[in-house]
Amino acid sequence: MDIRRTILWVVFSMSLLILWDNWMRYTGQPSMFFPTATQQAKPAAGAATTAAGTGAAAPARADIPQATTAAAPATPGAATVPGGTAPAQSERITITTDVMKADIDTIGGELTRLELLKHKDTVDPTKNVVLFDSSPSRTYLGQTGLIGGTFPNHRTAFVAKPGPRALDGGKELQLVLESEQGGVKLTKTYTFRRGDYAIDIKHAVTNNSGTAVTPSLYAQLVRDGKPMPGESMFYSTFTGPAVYTEADKFQKFSFEDIEKGKAKHAVKSDEGWIAMVQHYFVSAFLLPQKVGREIFSKKIDTNLYAVGSILPMGSIAPGATAVMDTRLYSGPQESETLEKLAPGLDLVKDYGWLTVVAKPIFWLMTQIHNVLGNWGWTIIVLTIMIKLAFFPLSAASYRSMAKMKLVTPKMTAIRERHKGDPQKMNQAMMELYKTEKINPLGGCLPIVVQIPVFIALYWVLLASVEMRNAPWLGWIHDLASPDPFYILPVLMAVSMFIQTKLNPTPPDPIQAKVMMFMPIAFSVMFFFFPAGLVLYWVVNNILSIAQQWVITKKIEGGKRA
Repeated sequence: MDIRRTILWVVFSMSLLILWDNWMRYTGQPSMFFPTATQQAKPAAGAATTAAGTGAAAPARADIPQATTAAAPATPGAATVPGGTAPAQSERITITTDVMKADIDTIGGELTRLELLKHKDTVDPTKNVVLFDSSPSRTYLGQTGLIGGTFPNHRTAFVAKPGPRALDGGKELQLVLESEQGGVKLTKTYTFRRGDYAIDIKHAVTNNSGTAVTPSLYAQLVRDGKPMPGESMFYSTFTGPAVYTEADKFQKFSFEDIEKGKAKHAVKSDEGWIAMVQHYFVSAFLLPQKVGREIFSKKIDTNLYAVGSILPMGSIAPGATAVMDTRLYSGPQESETLEKLAPGLDLVKDYGWLTVVAKPIFWLMTQIHNVLGNWGWTIIVLTIMIKLAFFPLSAASYRSMAKMKLVTPKMTAIRERHKGDPQKMNQAMMELYKTEKINPLGGCLPIVVQIPVFIALYWVLLASVEMRNAPWLGWIHDLASPDPFYILPVLMAVSMFIQTKLNPTPPDPIQAKVMMFMPIAFSVMFFFFPAGLVLYWVVNNILSIAQQWVITKKIEGGKRA
């Protein structure tokens, strides 16, 4: 029995299963391999989430007013209506910097729209990426406010102070919003800086009442559970909330987990952050360190979810003011930037289960890019370097394949001679391997060793926002999008076909047909993959073909001699 071909058949079958699984997840069906629930036990009714490691139910926080969706404004219950608040007219203030355009509503002072001016939309390249949105088709909001009394919150009317609304030639600008309710004034100060996707949000609480108050500040991200427009059905990336604390580290959970009450994350901490993650981009509230907080996640409305933190501000005496600073980062998942902002924030860049291998690969890519200045050539040079690193293993594999190819006629004869007696056929095969000094596993074991590196590189190329809108040459204007003319996938299919021809022909006719069909199947799949990924595979295949051809010719020449 040819073990190498059996392994290739298994790999091919698993590839088809993974494709089917990605299709299931893309269409909203449960995954066969990656169940979203991390805890099977059903929580008690009304529990919003479960504490990691403790099983304690997190408070649903009914005292935080519900978010308002664009399609259907939520009607809060009597317990959440800020007392004495008259209906007010909403005004959207647009702040423009060199990297973003932000809309902030005077109702609640919430961030309702955020356009990234340096990143083009995947579906329509004439438009920019929009993260925060409150349109009829999308809901993604950043909200802060006070709870613990009749205090200003994200449903309260604020008054905007006069000031510049565009950065122009300056380095920073501020938007100041004020609201007073129940004798407590909340002043929100948004600070925007040139070249910065992080927005400072200062909350100053002034007690103008006659008694001490003990408000708590909440910061939450609200988002619908819809997949991102233009998301591919052939590969799946994570979209959903995430929480980080020093004790429990990085914890991500899906909207489906929240829907079913099965989300697990830390619920108490004195540091860390909360975030909404999607392919290439992230929004995260970076909160003060060494300040106790409660962390929550909950369903707000149909297909509308929130993740947030509540931070007590302590007792504020009459006439006194308490200040709490927060920061909202909303932008691309650039590793270097995220690492500087907060501990663990770079983990939102999803490298899968091979992060320990993927991080050094990306570091090496950035060093190469610093020299070449082009991500396409960076991928090519990186592929060559990885190929050189694994040259001895690859050579051993190709030598084994070449020897197998030479004895294929003998193997076919043995199969024909003993096709009615499998035991004798296997004995004859083992004797042939021994006589010809062939290790039947010699062709596949070196490949197995390299698989973790190849998978890690796949995730690096798939997850790196640096590839978005990055050109290579000629027709490739975006390495994160599929090849517009399908030239690279066609080259991929041709290279795989040549590799199949260089490999020993399977004695089994069915296996032979399957091996010939594999290039077609994989090329169809790669038609929808990002050009950067396909470029890597094409270069890797070309180098493999060259190496395999040279080794095969040497062995065949030596055999004939």
